[in-house]
Amino acid sequence: MNKLTQFAPTTTISPFGGRKVIDVDTHYSEPHDLWTKRAPAKLKDRVPQVSTSNGNARWIIDGTYELKSSANPVSAVKKDGSKTQGADFMGLSFDEVHAASSDVSARLAFMDSFGITAQILYPNTLGFGGQRASKVGPELRLISTKIYNDAVAELQDESGQRIFPMALLPWWDRSEMIEEAIRAHKMGLRGVNINPDPNDHRDPDGRPLPDLGDRHWDPFWEVCQSLDMPVNFHIGASDSVNEWGASRTWPSSPGIASFVVGSSMLFFANATTIANLILSGILDRYPRIKFVSVESGLGWVPFLMESMDYQCSQASEKIELQRSPSQYVRTNIYTSFWFERRNLSKDIKAVGVDNVMFETDFPHPTCLYPIDDVGNALGGLKEAEIEKVLSGNAIRVYNLPI
Repeated sequence: MNKLTQFAPTTTISPFGGRKVIDVDTHYSEPHDLWTKRAPAKLKDRVPQVSTSNGNARWIIDGTYELKSSANPVSAVKKDGSKTQGADFMGLSFDEVHAASSDVSARLAFMDSFGITAQILYPNTLGFGGQRASKVGPELRLISTKIYNDAVAELQDESGQRIFPMALLPWWDRSEMIEEAIRAHKMGLRGVNINPDPNDHRDPDGRPLPDLGDRHWDPFWEVCQSLDMPVNFHIGASDSVNEWGASRTWPSSPGIASFVVGSSMLFFANATTIANLILSGILDRYPRIKFVSVESGLGWVPFLMESMDYQCSQASEKIELQRSPSQYVRTNIYTSFWFERRNLSKDIKAVGVDNVMFETDFPHPTCLYPIDDVGNALGGLKEAEIEKVLSGNAIRVYNLPI
């Protein structure tokens, strides 16, 4: 059985060649009391918490509404350092997974064992884009979002400014969304994370929300640009995207196809988000805003750049943009890689050396674990370019104090 110590770098062998590394996509297995111990008394029984019935523990909100059918830590890395395969992680408890999934000290030790300087952190329980609580009232959704941000701001401080969680936002209420982004910035959080499909939902008054290209959201983009807070779109951050990915598998396919096809389609769903952001005109109105496509890989990005440029040239109507679509990718769009190896250096150059970052997705099922020889995988790049990809770009995008 693989052990964590077997994967730890030695003084002569390192997966990164001794370079500084920022891991821009990892996840936090929220402790079961994260919300209940911070909630005001009147909401303590309603905030996200774990309920056990007939031996099954699950995350609920507002007393009965199910956030997640299981309260497992969503970690594929076990306590002994081995990694589960496929959906086996669903049956693991906190006692069975690596402590680094939820404990700050253990996470820092884990990072040190691989030579990782800092990590960007995303949630699990409320959904990668905070979408899971969409059926409860706005007050409860708002306080649950704020409690999460308070908790991870504490975590960031506890880590000694080495773990940087992205703030969840109440995107169903533009005013509250702007206010929380400002509050998160004041707490020291370095970026925000939102649902790419708010148009699938309604505002607190029951009115349909517009899509992100609508001018309704301009005050929010203005705040993100002025605060230099990158806007992150993590795969699987909306209900419609998750349903779309799952529906791509043919009924006659073997069971493994659901995992392989569904997870791969999530990557391409982010391509849709990026394409729409570019064509919306947002980047002309807010030329310094940063958008990050998280856990979606990078191999599709050069094709999207070329395809959009070509399709715009063939369209019957002139697109009202100041530049070609591919040029906006170079100035405003960032992406990351973890498993890609076959054309890695070539794809990085095609996307733009200044626009690519490294991630592991620790401790999720498809995470890069154990970490292979990433340094050699980047052999087609110059040393200065490798340093940008492994750390420099992340430090600049997220304004990290490193």
